[in-house]
Amino acid sequence: MRPARLTVIAAASVAAALTAVTGCSQKSDTGGSDAIKVAASDSACDVSKTEFPSGKVQIDVENKGSKVTEVYVLFPDARIVTERENIGPGTKASITAEIKAGDYEIVCKPGMKGDGISQKVKATGKGGGEKRSPEMDAAVAAYRAYVVTQAEETLPKAQAFADAVKAGDVEGAKKLYAASRIGWERTEPVAESFGDIDPKVDVREDGLEAGQDLEKDWTGWHRLEKALWADNKIGDREKELAGLLITDLTDWQKKVGQAEITPTSIANGAKELLDEVATGKVTGEEERYSHTDLVDFKANVEGAQKAYELLKPIASKNDPELVKQLDAQFAALTVLLDKYRADKASYEFTSYDKVGEAERKELSDGVNALAEPLSKLAAAVTK
Repeated sequence: MRPARLTVIAAASVAAALTAVTGCSQKSDTGGSDAIKVAASDSACDVSKTEFPSGKVQIDVENKGSKVTEVYVLFPDARIVTERENIGPGTKASITAEIKAGDYEIVCKPGMKGDGISQKVKATGKGGGEKRSPEMDAAVAAYRAYVVTQAEETLPKAQAFADAVKAGDVEGAKKLYAASRIGWERTEPVAESFGDIDPKVDVREDGLEAGQDLEKDWTGWHRLEKALWADNKIGDREKELAGLLITDLTDWQKKVGQAEITPTSIANGAKELLDEVATGKVTGEEERYSHTDLVDFKANVEGAQKAYELLKPIASKNDPELVKQLDAQFAALTVLLDKYRADKASYEFTSYDKVGEAERKELSDGVNALAEPLSKLAAAVTK
């Protein structure tokens, strides 16, 4: 879960789909004259074109502000279509997208907090759909089956956790907490695409929006995590929240099979999972009370690797050198993580508060070494 989620609501609903290929932030110029230019600052999100032909579209982002920013493209109902995180001050990023005709919003989020600054845009015409190869169709079908399976396997584990909370069993709930999150963490970009479910089940205390009440509006896993580890007690409110968690996860399980999934969204989702590791797990912010960050870390990496393996047959034909890099970096990161668990078949990891700064730096370097080539996977798939 990122530090905060967007809560942008648009008036109309439109059937649209967008797939994106996201490059790395860079100092050099990006794109050509046909690109949509987004000038992001601490107080503005200026878009050069609010109406453009549907089809292949390039969005060039320049962060002119003093804060790290994010840029989102949203469906009218606020579902996340694609995003680019961690665009530092003075840097640029490029997103190449296939956009069907319809209405969207481009949102800049300075400081990566709050609702962000929104600009409505429209893709016109009939472009935006390209015929996929049988290999791409197979990858999409397999990944859809994977995310559905992860949701289905999460529910009974989450139910066992919720039952322990409802029974007032602090120690029992602690033992079940981390395992209940694995399926969610493996497929988090798909879960986040629905917009409203993620803030209900996975928001952290500092992720609440301005005006939200801590006692009333903070729900989900991390609210219960704080009660179990920081407060070491379960009250009536926690028992109520345990039931609400199951309600929201059941909603997720019902919706996940209808998610927009394309070859490039699979590839971009893999990169987003590495971003989740870099911004939350390696820092120790995600599981700040339970210190079960390495369980989430492993699940994020597994989800990214599953996405990669499904796209590997396509990428191997288009960019064999990239595939070699990805194979090597996934293997290296797996070796690093294995140092912190009892055995390779176990999800029992070292408590993250026991991992020193030098070891955290080593893990961070491993994540960064994988994230750089992984950011090129979507482009390799669409060559």
